[in-house]
Amino acid sequence: MADRALVGVVLVSHSREVAESVARLAVALAGGGETAPVTAAGGTPDGDLGTSSELIADAVRRADRGAGVVVVADLGSAVLTVRAMLAEDGELPRDTRLADAPVVEGAVAALVGASAGADLASVVAAAEDAYRFRKL
Repeated sequence: MADRALVGVVLVSHSREVAESVARLAVALAGGGETAPVTAAGGTPDGDLGTSSELIADAVRRADRGAGVVVVADLGSAVLTVRAMLAEDGELPRDTRLADAPVVEGAVAALVGASAGADLASVVAAAEDAYRFRKL
């Protein structure tokens, strides 16, 4: 699989610590072996709570290996920032998609699918399907 382009996963949160922790958790739960690229974009460049289009763009570029990138975002302005970036031509690579997914479950589902070699549409669907995960 090393010669195959995998879909990348980007986690966007208002908190750097949350984004990085969810990324580590997703990697740990993805089943071992080679995982697709996963990057975190949390908080502002100076470490405060918030969202940063610069950090998001950098995280997407780092995760992009040619098969597309799925973004999973936490709340309000994180979602709005990614949507605005997607609407602006050239802000993000053309094959970047924002998944309507819960952050933790969506991140794990996206990374498992991406690591297995699923295509962009399938990784988005896996992340979004995480809303149906029952806990009880």
